[in-house]
Amino acid sequence: MYYHKLGQLPPKRHIQFRQPDDSLYKEELVSSRGFSGIYSNLYHIYAPTKIKGLDGSVRFGSEIVSQYELKQTHLDTSKIGITGKDYLTARKELLKNNDVTLSLCIPEIRDMEYYYKNAEGDEVIYLHDGSGYLYSQFGKLEVKKGDYVVIPRTVIYRFEFKEGPLKLLIVESASPIETPKRYRNELGQLLEHAPFCERDIRPPSELVTETDLGEYPMKIKKQGYLHHYVYEHSPFDLVGWDGYLWPYAFSIHDFEPITGRIHQPPPVHQTFQAHNFVICSFVPRLFDYHPLAIPAPYNHSNIDSDEVLYYAEGDFMSRKGIDRGSFTLHPGGIPHGPHPGTVEKSIGAKETHELAVMVDTFKPLFLTQDALEFVDEHYPMSWTH
Repeated sequence: MYYHKLGQLPPKRHIQFRQPDDSLYKEELVSSRGFSGIYSNLYHIYAPTKIKGLDGSVRFGSEIVSQYELKQTHLDTSKIGITGKDYLTARKELLKNNDVTLSLCIPEIRDMEYYYKNAEGDEVIYLHDGSGYLYSQFGKLEVKKGDYVVIPRTVIYRFEFKEGPLKLLIVESASPIETPKRYRNELGQLLEHAPFCERDIRPPSELVTETDLGEYPMKIKKQGYLHHYVYEHSPFDLVGWDGYLWPYAFSIHDFEPITGRIHQPPPVHQTFQAHNFVICSFVPRLFDYHPLAIPAPYNHSNIDSDEVLYYAEGDFMSRKGIDRGSFTLHPGGIPHGPHPGTVEKSIGAKETHELAVMVDTFKPLFLTQDALEFVDEHYPMSWTH
């Protein structure tokens, strides 16, 4: 990420920075990879270490299915309704391994009446439907339908969603979410041939400083539990911050597709990288322009990866019977490819208007117990007719 700042800052790090009453502002370094990764310096009115009380811990998350057949899988979540009461309890985990968890979230209560910190994972929230604001220590960020909202671990935040349909795809990563390394130069700047650039990335635009004392509940996720804390001051008590670590939004509609004379492989759609998985964006684009081009993808055997597609908008040309908001899982070890008739049908097509989010993992993904109710038992045989 690039350098950004908001609010008041002292001229140097780690020096005296005083409040109007001559007391010191409390400096906090939020850093990754010890002191070797990206970081930001935050300046608080109150000490971030001071808590009012602890209020217990509860288990959080779904159990995986330990014995599931090796087969192509369609999770028909297209008609899924409310998945839970609030932003956390509504997270319905569907697919997971030690590197990544994929969830759908459609909460009954839109506004978070608490603050939340994921202390063990970066999060990418794709707003399939909905809009509103993300509030964090780093300020206010407007978010809207089609946005990826990238929230580094330990960022404290809460959402306020507007009225209207709301559906969130949540990708939780055990490792940092980054832009693809091959699209960055040695200083981290996105290169000219990258499918998006820094102008497309939206940082928090307005610092929100909350100074009142009271009771401020915070839920912290760590090691499979939600730990409940109570503070006497808001975690949003910052007067300023600067650095490279902060939440941001990037719209799938700002991803510029890479096309060619013949069919391009999925890496051209890559949007983010993490350890052992990538996130890709399939967006409206022109099809291949070789005179004998076949726009539909060729058959593919995954040797060392599982492929998940979340179908957001439009008709995916290589699939039949997959509706908006559903998932397909094509696991490593068996080939996958276009449905019968879709290859010939694609010839001569000039463009597509599809939108989909793809997650490719390099370790096997497991269905959760919550996912079993959505399994389409007919999907593995859908290539036979």
